[in-house]
Amino acid sequence: MDSLIPIIQKLQDVFQMAGLGKAPVDLPQLIVVGSQSAGKSSVLEKIVGRDFLPRGSTIVTRRPLVLQLINTKIHTQPGGDSKEWGEFLHRKGEKIYSFERIKDEINAETDRVVGTNCGISSEPINLKIFSPSVLDLTLVDLPGITKNPVGDQPPDIEVRIRNMAVQYISNPNSIIVAVSPANADMANSESLKLARTIDPDGHRTLGVLTKIDLMDKGTNAWDMLNGKVIQLRHGYVGMVNRSQADINSGKTVKQQIADEAKFFRSHHAYRSIADKLGTGYLTERLNSILVNHINKVLPSMCTKITQQLLEKENKLRELGAPVPSDDKGGVLLQILLKYSKAFADAIDGKLQNLTQNDLCGGSRISDIFHNVFARSLHRIQPFDDLSDHQIRTAILNATATKPSLFVTEDS
Repeated sequence: MDSLIPIIQKLQDVFQMAGLGKAPVDLPQLIVVGSQSAGKSSVLEKIVGRDFLPRGSTIVTRRPLVLQLINTKIHTQPGGDSKEWGEFLHRKGEKIYSFERIKDEINAETDRVVGTNCGISSEPINLKIFSPSVLDLTLVDLPGITKNPVGDQPPDIEVRIRNMAVQYISNPNSIIVAVSPANADMANSESLKLARTIDPDGHRTLGVLTKIDLMDKGTNAWDMLNGKVIQLRHGYVGMVNRSQADINSGKTVKQQIADEAKFFRSHHAYRSIADKLGTGYLTERLNSILVNHINKVLPSMCTKITQQLLEKENKLRELGAPVPSDDKGGVLLQILLKYSKAFADAIDGKLQNLTQNDLCGGSRISDIFHNVFARSLHRIQPFDDLSDHQIRTAILNATATKPSLFVTEDS
């Protein structure tokens, strides 16, 4: 079971490197959706345990980030962190040990495709993070849903982001992770609204409630966490993220995870369910959901891959033997000779698979010359626009001083 997620991650890499716009197989993955200020980035950073995502006052996630987490306890590198590093698919094989450099690379790769002024693109960035403190997971972080365009964003930015999100969550093998702020009305949650358009019964949606600590005094998220407001099959998990003041003061992600656990254990409304809240439980829950979901859909995936493999092999056989790398000129000459022979056979009526319904090859050419062309010539009346006087005058002008018995070519 532990090897299922790495297999899916390898398939993702293969499809991405092959340049396929859409994967030929619907791969199981966790799709993270939410509004721009819902706290998606903070949730992902807490799952990883590191501060590695760009931040800003406007839209920051402008391309889908395919985040693959790989648990590992064996890696050594002199003079650096030997336990955690990241690798980008577009910089394959290069290990990045500084998470600040990972953040800078995400910014640079985003700007390379969409520019520096808040444009968006559906072309994903693939990032692997190796760490002994993470569980194997594959998450896709989508741009946050926004209402008003900024910078060079098109006026229909909201529609574009929604369409991008729908494209990802429409995958029937995906699990939707809908991030919503607990201090806002759930009836107006953009992520849940989007999820319910594709998954109306909530069978493959997990809710994440952020900003629980920012709710008004005298209120709590008990009813929301227990599915009494909107029911989801996979339920809800509550989170407490860092505030901007915490980030400015240098509070680390790991310190926030510890404070989060302390908050839920000490709060009168949450202490009884504290073991089902927070980052640790969310990570284990996501891993369990993803593994079980892969195990469920794997047989149908294998069947589909096998069918597609057979189709491609049949097409390859139809194309003939592979071209030797050292004799490409000879192969090209053989192709030209075969084409010339096939063309000559078509002209001479020696083709094997002749149709019984239409003329083809040489017979078609003969029909054109003897019938189509002849009929066209007979329809031409060369003297329609000339009178007898004009014809006679032209003949006299051509013969000049030497009358002839026959009409000259010039006339």
